[in-house]
Amino acid sequence: MPEFCDVALPVPLDMVFTYGVPAVAAPVVGGRVLVPFRQKRLTGIVVGLHDRTPAVKTKNILSVLDSAPVLEESLLRLGQWIADYYLAPIGEVFRTMLPLGAEFKRAAVYRITAEGRMALHLAGMSGSSARSRRTPDEQACEFRVLDYLGTQDADSAESTAVVEQKLRSATRASRSILDVMVRKKWITREDVSDVREAARTIKVALLRSAEGKLNDNQKEIVEILAASGGKLPVTNIRELQVPRTTLTTLVKRGLIEIIDEPVAPGQPRSKPRPSPFDFAFNPAQESALAHIREAVDARKFAGVLLHGVTGSGKTAVYLAAMRAVLEAGRSAILLVPEIGLTPAVAADLHQIFGDEVAILHSALSNKERAQQWHRIRNGEARIVVGTRSAVFAPVADLALIVVDEEHDASYKQEETPRYHARDVAVMRAKMAEAAVVLGSATPSLESYFNATKNKYALIELPDRVEQRPLPEVEIIDMRQEFQETGHEQVISRRLSAEIKDRLERKEQVMVLLNRRGYSPVVLCRACGKALECRNCAIALTHHKREHKMICHYCGYLAPVPKSCVHCGSEYVYFLGTGSEKLEELLHGMFPQARIARLDRDTVRGHEDFERTLNALGEGELDIVVGTQMIAKGHDIHGVTLVGVVGADSALGLPDFRAAERTFQLLTQVAGRAGRGQSPGKVILQTYFQDHYAVQYAAHHDFGGFYEKELRFRSWMHYPPYSALANILVRSVKLDEALEWSGKLGKWFEQNRHEGVRVLGPASAPIMRLKQDYRYHFVLKSASREKLNRTLRAMLAYANAQKIPRTQIVVDVDALWLM
Repeated sequence: MPEFCDVALPVPLDMVFTYGVPAVAAPVVGGRVLVPFRQKRLTGIVVGLHDRTPAVKTKNILSVLDSAPVLEESLLRLGQWIADYYLAPIGEVFRTMLPLGAEFKRAAVYRITAEGRMALHLAGMSGSSARSRRTPDEQACEFRVLDYLGTQDADSAESTAVVEQKLRSATRASRSILDVMVRKKWITREDVSDVREAARTIKVALLRSAEGKLNDNQKEIVEILAASGGKLPVTNIRELQVPRTTLTTLVKRGLIEIIDEPVAPGQPRSKPRPSPFDFAFNPAQESALAHIREAVDARKFAGVLLHGVTGSGKTAVYLAAMRAVLEAGRSAILLVPEIGLTPAVAADLHQIFGDEVAILHSALSNKERAQQWHRIRNGEARIVVGTRSAVFAPVADLALIVVDEEHDASYKQEETPRYHARDVAVMRAKMAEAAVVLGSATPSLESYFNATKNKYALIELPDRVEQRPLPEVEIIDMRQEFQETGHEQVISRRLSAEIKDRLERKEQVMVLLNRRGYSPVVLCRACGKALECRNCAIALTHHKREHKMICHYCGYLAPVPKSCVHCGSEYVYFLGTGSEKLEELLHGMFPQARIARLDRDTVRGHEDFERTLNALGEGELDIVVGTQMIAKGHDIHGVTLVGVVGADSALGLPDFRAAERTFQLLTQVAGRAGRGQSPGKVILQTYFQDHYAVQYAAHHDFGGFYEKELRFRSWMHYPPYSALANILVRSVKLDEALEWSGKLGKWFEQNRHEGVRVLGPASAPIMRLKQDYRYHFVLKSASREKLNRTLRAMLAYANAQKIPRTQIVVDVDALWLM
């Protein structure tokens, strides 16, 4: 066995760490180990075993967690590619790839020291902490901590360790108080984090005997258990109208035993839609399916862009291709952009593939994610559906990856590692000699450009299934609406009349307003200042139902002001309209209508989303109001009218992708109308009716938009003609952010970077976010290799200048420059 192993740890450092391997340990490359790191214990991935003696003294690993790799060689190579391409620490990449956080329990214990005992003695004599300059409340808290720890080992010669959770609960001490006391050396902190069993379990009652005298309550429990086969979850028993102590008494008498049983994977609550194979494929679908099957059967890498209008049956093609993969004994992964889409797609897949399906997304608990991951790794599930992290699913013999709605920005992770799941899917397919299918009605310009350059095969689905027509789009100029009515309208007269008509015909309506809350701005009419977040340079949004002002970036909460916080004036004006206010307006206009809202405020988990969509699908709702959540992928046949309110507001953002995003959103939400037997209509309210993004969306003309937008991109050297990276320098101190961005700016000026354009430094459009002041650079290059080399040189210089790595964000292929 080699003497040393290199371990990738989940820390923001671009390096691996070498540890000694004890004689009794047997780590494997790709397996996890528990190691000491500074004053903590961390789990890491072994990336190498060797006998090279390091130049510095090494610590030994504490334990080996896996006898076999949890990351196979192909996934290790994929992780290394992500680290190199996106300039991300390799340990943080592997942490993202492995959803096994539930198998590691973080814990710490505290002990009192001799100095702590002396401080406790002095505090007891003087009534205050002699060595503390903290507030009276903090001193009192410190005294409680010392007193509690001191009394735990009063009869012992050695200090007794107390678990952090127990200590904080008993003394009401915050973590910061404990940290200060550690620095004073009054107490010590020891990390005792370790592995734990992560299987999801529930308490189950087993009937062991029914003998002996029983009262009425006891008889009821025994009879219920007997009727259920002698076994029932404890939660079911507690729903009975009997005292909780009754079950405890039966357990003590030995008549019932309580055990833990593993929970079976949950089934999707979404009701299965009609099978996508109930209708005959049209020639375009048949051709697309044949092309994909041929690519899969070749067992060589193949990229396919499936461009089909909304309602053209792309999902049916995906599922047919995946069914062929499963019948061949191989595996497939389906990525969807929104958690809300996952249950509906999973319900379709369960209907077709049964228990061969596993679900992976962020709304699952840590234990649920770990359980699904193990099902996939053990070969129990060969079809995986999920959001961006599902691209790392440990499937065996991967044949096909499908990226649905490949243009969607949610595939790009906005925290380290800042990978794009679509591009990672392409690279994984390339490494596995598999096929990858990118599907969308509005492909990203980069993907469509690659298809036109023959990097991907381009397959078109130009018509909706069963010859259903695309919805008619009517544009309402809100400037003219204002001139004719004399006041600002949220719902135009035309849209109001169309909604009324649909309600009378018992048809359903969707109304999109891509802005949460009740009013997005609170303005003082006296001084003209808006109420801003304390942590961000962003106006707080009024949420009427919660009666709070909320920052949508950091979550900061403030009371609704009765007067201006700047000048004290009582003339406070709530400006603008969000989805909550729109819902209220529609309730007032159509009091008999059944209306629901879908946005981040009403959807706290995937169950809320499923409940609302099921109600819409069952005809229990007349109108659904929502943000972009309602625009993506939902197949509701009863919706015949879609109203778009203010979706063109994004055109005013300082972002070169603003037109593309607007075109995609308008096209996608328009595609929700007329998916059943009745034709659909879209009312598009806009202040920019002549903008090409609005006009091309109204005519369902992707090709026209693509050509015009591509021309602008080529003039300005933006993607797809250049690779792009955004460098963000941030600090809670303005002076530091200015100093560091200034140093990097001078370095860029003084060093020649052939083939790389550097814009900046400049303050970010949102200059302050989550307490950080932010300055950024935008780098563009026709050569990815030159761009990567320049970014690495910049990071090396920043490290030499002692600029903390965590304060420099490098976002390769950035989608968001705000």
